[in-house]
Amino acid sequence: MKLKNKIYKLFTLSGIILLFGACEYISLKQYTSDEPEEKKTPIAKVESSILYLEDLKGIVGKEASSTDSANLMNRYVNSWIQKQLLIDEASEKINFDVASIDRKVLDYKFALMVHEYKKYHVSQNLDTSISQTEIEEYYDENKNNFELKQNIIRGYFVKITKNAPKIKKLKTLVSSNKEDDFNELKSYCFRYAESYFLEDSVWINFDEVIRNTPFKSVSNKVQFLKTNNYAEEEDEDFLYLLKIKEYKISDQISPLEFVRNDIKQIILNKRKVAIANQLEKDVFARAQKTNKYEIYNE
Repeated sequence: MKLKNKIYKLFTLSGIILLFGACEYISLKQYTSDEPEEKKTPIAKVESSILYLEDLKGIVGKEASSTDSANLMNRYVNSWIQKQLLIDEASEKINFDVASIDRKVLDYKFALMVHEYKKYHVSQNLDTSISQTEIEEYYDENKNNFELKQNIIRGYFVKITKNAPKIKKLKTLVSSNKEDDFNELKSYCFRYAESYFLEDSVWINFDEVIRNTPFKSVSNKVQFLKTNNYAEEEDEDFLYLLKIKEYKISDQISPLEFVRNDIKQIILNKRKVAIANQLEKDVFARAQKTNKYEIYNE
């Protein structure tokens, strides 16, 4: 019951925190690690575990308001109490190997430090420029890894209101392959189309194109692509025009242009891994030269 009373009192913490509200953020007094506990400010206790105000350094940023600071600190304290209660109950129910847990915590701490250093080192040494030749070489050597998971197309798509002007002319422009007609088509779509896609050099997911259109009801999409290079559909308000210049179906190999960005990211990731691995080797080699470490034989 005493513990519950102590915990209940902690929920008046916002009053304590707002005492610091004269500042833009909570400025916590700097204490040295060997400072006596009686000089610290306790704000929560669960059994023998005590949370001090000084333990909350860095929880609140300079940009936070007094109200935000109080809310954030209250959430942190409540979370700490819940975790401590669970830890206490776990300690009663289970016989922990504390030494093993301490080693794991230390290993995790060191792993985080190493990870942060590697990330910093990689950022300082990564060459992000990737040539067209590199992309093509990787694609040629790994084509089987770029099997399509969806149908893709190159072509035009136009959604337009059924009462738009010169609809007949628009249909002619969409189905045409002439450059002059394409320029006229762009001008028309800019003025009248509800939405459109005319980048015929770009491969796009066919399902993305026909989403929210009557074309989505097509039962056999592969057969549709094989038998149509131009198609029309309509609903109550709109007309949908689709020109398919080229298509690839799922399970075929992706065109290079469709996976170009993926390949760039793969190459960059490989460079990052290589730089990180080389860092480990370089650090070890330098340590060997300077006798920076020693292994004691039994």
